[in-house]
Amino acid sequence: MGAPITPVVVLFDVDETLVHTGGAGARSWMAAFQQLHGIPADIGAHTSAGETDPQVARATFTAVLHREPTTEELSKLYAAYLRYLGGEIWASEHYRVLPGAQDTLLRLGDAGVMLGLVSGAMEGAARTKLVPANLNRFFVFGGYGSDSADRTELTQIAIDKASRLHGVRLERDQVFVVGDTPRDMEATSAAGAVPVGVASGHYSADELLAAGGEHVLGSLENPFPGL
Repeated sequence: MGAPITPVVVLFDVDETLVHTGGAGARSWMAAFQQLHGIPADIGAHTSAGETDPQVARATFTAVLHREPTTEELSKLYAAYLRYLGGEIWASEHYRVLPGAQDTLLRLGDAGVMLGLVSGAMEGAARTKLVPANLNRFFVFGGYGSDSADRTELTQIAIDKASRLHGVRLERDQVFVVGDTPRDMEATSAAGAVPVGVASGHYSADELLAAGGEHVLGSLENPFPGL
């Protein structure tokens, strides 16, 4: 099989990969809908894990208000959601950093690997979710749901940023993307990087392997590929 290849760049998903927010995001969406439209909308009833924030907002809006949102309505919804999230993330009783996350980031950084985020959350939401854990300090750049509603495209945007930072076009086996959902694995493969699954969320190792994960870890406490 040969020696494992150490990646040049590793991109991490946020929710259920690095941190568990204890439902802070869902409560913030609910509060935003309640404030703006008088409806306590439950995003879990209308969306599924791995969808981007723009997909979540649009699908939930359409489901509870029975029409498409305008651009202005989406902008107001995003703004309200982010404001509520800034408080909910600190009040969330069950917020926690997932096992092995900080140690993995430290080891990768010490090995000279550049770290970035790739998240379906809007940039403001992704960064806010990492504040209580003090994890933002590890990440140089990222691709987010605010860059594209399509997970494959936002992953490609993050890879393009990594290439520009390095001054050369990075090859597929130089970029690893770590996530906890089948959508993460599928989008990473389509974007031209190495999918690394971590079974720390709602999906098993077998489900992540079936979705294309080339390396699958039980948690970030397991040895990271290439180190």
